[in-house]
Amino acid sequence: MPDNNTVKSKRDIAMERMRTKYPDRSFDDDEAFFGQINDDYDDYDKRIAESQSREEAFSNMFTSNPKSARLMMEWKNGNDPVAALIRIYGKDDILAAIEDPERLADIEQANKDFADKVAKNDEYDAQYEKNLPASLQAIEAWAAENGVSDDDIDKAATALSKLCGDFILGIIAPESIEMMLKAQHYDADIEQAQMEGEVAGRNAKIEEKLRKGKKGDGTVQLNGKNSKGDRQPKKDLGALDRYDEGKKSIFERGGEKRIQRR
Repeated sequence: MPDNNTVKSKRDIAMERMRTKYPDRSFDDDEAFFGQINDDYDDYDKRIAESQSREEAFSNMFTSNPKSARLMMEWKNGNDPVAALIRIYGKDDILAAIEDPERLADIEQANKDFADKVAKNDEYDAQYEKNLPASLQAIEAWAAENGVSDDDIDKAATALSKLCGDFILGIIAPESIEMMLKAQHYDADIEQAQMEGEVAGRNAKIEEKLRKGKKGDGTVQLNGKNSKGDRQPKKDLGALDRYDEGKKSIFERGGEKRIQRR
């Protein structure tokens, strides 16, 4: 009994699909067959790009003015657009804008400023995504070179993130300024401390040498126990002692008085 469940190849399936889509064309030639496939892919890519462009335009429009997005959603859900407009924007604001052209201009400018701000934020987000990988790579290399752990890097990044976030919100603590000043002067302070340490070390060595010199430099002290200035007691000569002038100084023997020098 013949098998009627013949499995078709992928090429045969694609060929049938192309012939169904383009019945007036012949695809017996591989060039014509694959050429049409390429044309279909090009058309598909073009349609996808156009669709993405439209979606991006709507997304930017709704992001720049959330109220307009809310209005469109209520309209899409079957609600009355006029009633939704009044409910979202407020009757007073709408009437004021209609009656006062300057007020309308202010509203338009405010919406434009908001849209510009949103666009700028999108630009910042794009720059962030672009710069972050290189920054992380540089930090990783620096940490490996200086032996800094991942935990310390995370703590420092958390502190830096909080500091930047506070600054954006206008929160600037004196402690933050003090920390920045210490960071700016860190290298100079370290160099100054090293210089002071070297000077202190040299001074300590000099004082040590002077101290040792005072204790045993070989200089005889005039009033010391080794000084020959102190006359040694002489032998008792009895009656002859009165003729002995050995105990008298040179000034006493000469009948002169010693002049004190000031």
